[in-house]
Amino acid sequence: MIDSTSVLFGLEDEFVVTGLERLSESDLRVVIECRDREAPCPSCGVLSSRVKDRPTVRVKDLDACGQVVQLWWHKRRLVCPEPLCGTRSFTQQSEAIPARARLTGRLREAIATEIATGNRAVDEVARTHGVSWPTAHRALVAAAARWLPTPEPTRVLGIDETRARSVRWVLADAGWRRTDPWLTSFVDADTTGPGRMLGLAPGRSGACVRDWLAEQSAEFREAIEVVVIDTSAPYASGIRAALPHARIAVDKWHLVALANTMVTEIRQRVTRERYGRRGTTKEKVWVNRQLLLTGYEHLSIKQRARLTATFAAEDPTNEIGAAWGVKERLRLLLAETDEHRIRHRLYEFYRDAADAAMPETTRLASTIETWWPAIHVALTMDVTNARTEGFNRIIKNTKRVACGFRNLENYQRRILSTIALTRARRDAA
Repeated sequence: MIDSTSVLFGLEDEFVVTGLERLSESDLRVVIECRDREAPCPSCGVLSSRVKDRPTVRVKDLDACGQVVQLWWHKRRLVCPEPLCGTRSFTQQSEAIPARARLTGRLREAIATEIATGNRAVDEVARTHGVSWPTAHRALVAAAARWLPTPEPTRVLGIDETRARSVRWVLADAGWRRTDPWLTSFVDADTTGPGRMLGLAPGRSGACVRDWLAEQSAEFREAIEVVVIDTSAPYASGIRAALPHARIAVDKWHLVALANTMVTEIRQRVTRERYGRRGTTKEKVWVNRQLLLTGYEHLSIKQRARLTATFAAEDPTNEIGAAWGVKERLRLLLAETDEHRIRHRLYEFYRDAADAAMPETTRLASTIETWWPAIHVALTMDVTNARTEGFNRIIKNTKRVACGFRNLENYQRRILSTIALTRARRDAA
């Protein structure tokens, strides 16, 4: 068995294949030994080639051409020739097969990569390669330590939250306590470069934002000019405490979502007041409820006609139509970037919200007024939290694969590893 077989085996720099044996239709035994016949003593460094023993170590390796490989490594236990050295004998070491390892390094790397890039369950990948769950999980932990670099500075930081797991009730010393676990994600939201997930922190409070930013370097904190969030007062307070020089911007998508919620609440209230029940397929306003939430410019001619007919037939008080108009005024405002046009659209929004004179529209106008400085930053600087929402989708998909995570540290590691590998390939392409 010659060097050609060693080359095919793939570790020819360190090993040479000395034997091959077929055990069954799908199993092979490959016998290898180190190419170098001498090695330095780990204590004194003196080279030795005197063999004391030839122990055989069984190591698991990658499958070859669809066949399971049983790897037998004939090690050399060498005698140290230095009389004053305390180490009498030692075994040859290899980079491809670490000391005391029962898996080759390339198999560990393959297991970790399959778990992260394919977003597959650890148990599934472990069964594929014939190893245990703890072994596959340790491979992922070791690889993640190499894959997850220190966050790089960014000009625009995006912050948003996702639910870590479902709400639970835990029995504590003082009685039952409600746990509502969340996870805050920090994303590079600068659209001039590739998006990156910078980190995760448990919770969704101002304290978790302050703590995560405090862990970063001073260079990282000083580089941040704008932080994009939703209408979260705890996040805003944490940002002001940790980054007093940074400007806060509110993502426009979340504001449109608030306006759509306002329209839905008014439609439901009007239906209950008129019919004494919730809406059904008998009412046009319920059948066409999605048209109320769609931007007017995205509606076809037929859809606009249906919407007009719905207002005429089932909105005698014009409350639903007024709420829809306020929502559209807000959308027009959020589409502007010119300072003069922004002021004009803001006046029109406040005017229509005041004319509607409903608690729901008043509450929306109050929210816009409270967050207006941050909204103004988002409009004039044209920043958005869309990338953060995109990473939230990956986070949710990761959680679905595992049917939830009990260990929050494992959950964060899986998320960051999956994003680090998959996004790196997209950016390279």
